[in-house]
Amino acid sequence: MSILTYIAGWPLLAALVLILVPGNYRLVIRAVAVLATLVSAVLAVKMFCQYAGAPVDADGYRFVQQIPWVESLGISYHVGVDGLNVGLILMGALVAFAATLCSFEIQTREKEFYILLLVMIGGILGAFASLDMFFFYFLHELALIPTFIMIGVWGRGEKKNYATFQITIYLSVGALIALIGLIALYLGSGAHTFDIPKLIAHAKENPLAVNVQNFIFPLLLFGFGILVSLWPFHSWAPLGYGVAPSPTAMLHAGVLKKFGLYGLIRIALPLLPQAAQRWMNLLALLCLGNILYVGWVAMRQKNLNLLIGNSSVAHMGFIFLGIASLNLIGVTGAVLIMIAHGFLAALTFALSGYIYQQTGTLEIKELGGLCRKLPFIGTALLMAAMAGCGLPGFANFWGEATVFFGAWKAFPIVTVLALWGALVIGGVYMTRAVRNVLHGPLPEKWNSITAVTHLWRKLPYALLLASLLLFGFVPKLLTDKIYPDAEKIVSLATAGMTPEKVVAQAGLTQNSSQPPAIQN
Repeated sequence: MSILTYIAGWPLLAALVLILVPGNYRLVIRAVAVLATLVSAVLAVKMFCQYAGAPVDADGYRFVQQIPWVESLGISYHVGVDGLNVGLILMGALVAFAATLCSFEIQTREKEFYILLLVMIGGILGAFASLDMFFFYFLHELALIPTFIMIGVWGRGEKKNYATFQITIYLSVGALIALIGLIALYLGSGAHTFDIPKLIAHAKENPLAVNVQNFIFPLLLFGFGILVSLWPFHSWAPLGYGVAPSPTAMLHAGVLKKFGLYGLIRIALPLLPQAAQRWMNLLALLCLGNILYVGWVAMRQKNLNLLIGNSSVAHMGFIFLGIASLNLIGVTGAVLIMIAHGFLAALTFALSGYIYQQTGTLEIKELGGLCRKLPFIGTALLMAAMAGCGLPGFANFWGEATVFFGAWKAFPIVTVLALWGALVIGGVYMTRAVRNVLHGPLPEKWNSITAVTHLWRKLPYALLLASLLLFGFVPKLLTDKIYPDAEKIVSLATAGMTPEKVVAQAGLTQNSSQPPAIQN
């Protein structure tokens, strides 16, 4: 049995076990959830470390397991990893463990919360490991449904119900549009299988007609785009994260939201290359809405969680820009940001959650001087803000830098505007938030708040921060794994391009001594 099955299976098994545990056994419930996510995280680290030496199947995947299910429809339980998802699974497992540790803030109906949290975690990890479109989508929905429930039941603030309805409607519509696109892809391919490697192999030999591609690709682009908060379909995200319990926001903003981006790279680009090439110009323009418009909105926020939520949406624009570049360095950078942002979003929402538990508010004007009373939390929040600004030494820097290099080759004007958004707008709202929340005079009413003293309480923040620093100082741990498989995706996505367009996309001159396809 593949290690991937265990990574996704332990949280789901723990959720089943908790059904049998009486609700008043609070310590047992929490211990089971923490233990299950710890085992998944340890297995994910082991899988990541053993990745280079693991056997590779004919399609280039490692740790593969495939069990036929509905053979008449070509559905099977098929899991495996390559450079595109190995880092995402590691990040997801570590964030899941950190989110479970941060769940101490939940004081009511804990049994139900932990069951939903574990189901969400199992669905997330299973979706990223799946190589079958049916299970890819099904496991995402398995993770998405608990999100709505947790926000509706354990959310906070006056707008909790409104935010729950909005996020439910937006994400349900996005998931439905993506489902229509996936079904159309299954029917239009003629391969009679949901198996992603088989679909890609079949499409290489029998490409879909251009008119079919032009019908399916926008369904996937906007279906997945809504799930990722692509501008202008983004308004659900900041409000939803602003009222969500910290563990839910950590998992959704940090991990589950990458599902749509991963789906575009894994499925849409290689299977629908001609349509992808047509839509990339529009995607590059839309991502400016994330980077510039949502960045401006973040500057105006007076609530810390809403600022973090808008910042998360703005960062999605950089990933879309890397995908839109359709070249190796841009796509590699997009995957890097997906991983780095997962750690960053989880860290910032975890920190804001602790501040809320201590103060009962996240209104920035009511905070101030918290670094005096919360030195560990304050330092971690400062470092998270610097990571969000793309400071060298954090993983986000390498992702954004490579995206900008890749995007410059394809969209120089868009890249200049995106750089301005990253360096100026992002820098302003992050440094302003740090100044107003952590520095200045400390209001008297916060004299009674207590700092984090136990190592167990510090562990989730330290784990996420250490991950950002590790991949910031040693990005090769990720790039060496991502590069070969990103190259395959780019090669498939640029299939059929004219030599002149390939040259332009790669930013080369016509006198280059190397073939354009190799440069791309």
